[in-house]
Parts: sequence; structure tokens; C-alpha cells
Amino acid sequence: MFARFTNRTLCRVAFGGMAFDDGKLKETLKEITSLMSGFSASDIFPKVGWIIDRLTGMHGRLEKCCHDLDKFFQDIVDEHRNPERWKPEHEYDLIDVLLELDMDLTSPICLTNDHIKAILMNVFLAGVDASSVTMNWAMAELIKNPAAMKKVQDEVRNYVGRNTDKVDEKDLDHLQYLKMAVRETLRLHSPLPMLLPRESMNNCKIDGYDIKPKTRVLINAWAVGRNPAYWHKPDEFYPES
Repeated sequence: MFARFTNRTLCRVAFGGMAFDDGKLKETLKEITSLMSGFSASDIFPKVGWIIDRLTGMHGRLEKCCHDLDKFFQDIVDEHRNPERWKPEHEYDLIDVLLELDMDLTSPICLTNDHIKAILMNVFLAGVDASSVTMNWAMAELIKNPAAMKKVQDEVRNYVGRNTDKVDEKDLDHLQYLKMAVRETLRLHSPLPMLLPRESMNNCKIDGYDIKPKTRVLINAWAVGRNPAYWHKPDEFYPES
């Protein structure tokens, strides 16, 4: 239910209401999520790992997923470029905004077609799965912790009221305990326990080790969020921490 909700919300904002109901593309997204969270030899052995990834089929699977997603995003961009496309008056989605920047000769931002597709891929891959997984874990933790659940409910009901079924974006700044519960959920249940690989930009020293530029860095978000040196009750859902 949360996955369908985040899918439809994101599609409306980014693509103008085109829901992600294609079965093949759903499988592509599932495959990409599996690849991002799985083992890649290139992450551990940057110079020779690509050979292992080709032998295991990891490289081929990733190439196919990227090709399928690129075609999906290209079709959507082409549809938005069509001057005969119907759209509700005064209703713009993310692609409309990006295309306007691309066509505005006075804009300091220069966007190519690949830039637009890359932005859409980041929004889509990070938006649907991560948001739905976080909401699932948040509800599970609140159900397991009735005291925290009651605090969240009381805060929402006391500020927004009991006779309304809608919380507006402007209300969120006043729901501090709800924000604490969400942050605690992300601490305990990161959508990607091992974050996507980064590369260091400059020379630096960490715990006595010299880290050179272009070094591949892997961040263990799960371990950071449960380190007892920094968190009170690290393995428990405790928003007040």
C-alpha cells in the first residue's frame, strides 16, 4: 500500500500523473534495488573488480537495467516535448520545469537531455522505494511502542485537530515529535544499510590512515546508527534520544 502511494505521488509530481504500472519496469526497479544493495567486486577491488563483475554477470545485469530505465525516461521526456500534449492549465510537473530551464537561453543553468534523465532517475530510484520502506518501518516501530505511538497521535490531534483528516505541509514545522520518530526510524532502519559508494575528493587522515583522492569509500549506515558510543539505547526505538 505504501509503495503504491509513493509511486503515484512521485509520478504525479515528476511525470504529470503517469503511474508506474508497467510490469516490466517494476521488475527493472526491483532488480536495480537488488544490485545496489548487493555485492560488487568493483567496490572492494576498483582496479580488477570489473573482471569479476563481468564473470558473475553483475555488469550485464546492471547494463540491462540502465538501458531499460533510460528508454523509459526518454519516452516520458519525448512525450513532454510534444507541443500537442494535453495538460491541465497551470499544472506543471518536474519535467516541465527542467525543459523550461533547458529552453531558457538567459538561464545560467545548461541542461542536456542526459542531465534531465539523470535527475529523473535519482528522484525515482530514491523516492519510491526509500519512502515506502521508511513508512513501513515507522508504523511497525510505533505499533511495537504504544507510548511513542500515543505521543505522535496526541501531537497531531492537538495541533491539527480531531475533526480533520488532512495534515498540510505547513503543519509539519509544528509536529516536532513526529519528526523525531521519523529520524529514529531512519537511524534504526536505513533504506540502504550500506550507502552507495563515494569517492574522496582530497587528501585526508582518518584514525591515522591516509586517505588519498579518488579512494572508494563505503559508509556502513547501519553501524553508524547503532554505535553505542553515540546513541543511548542504540538497538531500541527511542525518539527522545
